[in-house]
Amino acid sequence: MDCIFCKIIKGEIPSSKVYEDEEFIVIKDVNPQAPVHLLAIPKEHFASVAELNDERAVVVGKMMKKLAEIGGDNGLDDGFRIITNKGKHGCQSVSHLHLHLLGGRQLDEKMG
Repeated sequence: MDCIFCKIIKGEIPSSKVYEDEEFIVIKDVNPQAPVHLLAIPKEHFASVAELNDERAVVVGKMMKKLAEIGGDNGLDDGFRIITNKGKHGCQSVSHLHLHLLGGRQLDEKMG
């Protein structure tokens, strides 16, 4: 498998890790779209939310909870956005589910 996120998880590609446990990692995005732009990535490879099952949904819930905690730790008290994309039309650039945490400034209201 030639997945960049799997390579990051295995340590084959360096990253700026913010958090790691046995189920997922949180890293700084290399092409930030906001002053704070983090990615939460499950260690199990699956493409998108369309491939969630009950066990994967629990991990994604833990990822969202951790991102909210990290947002608070990074001074995002005025708000932040958590996003996941699915497929080409959803602008998913890596076919390994990941959540974006964006904040640190007033984000655009328009989503699409």
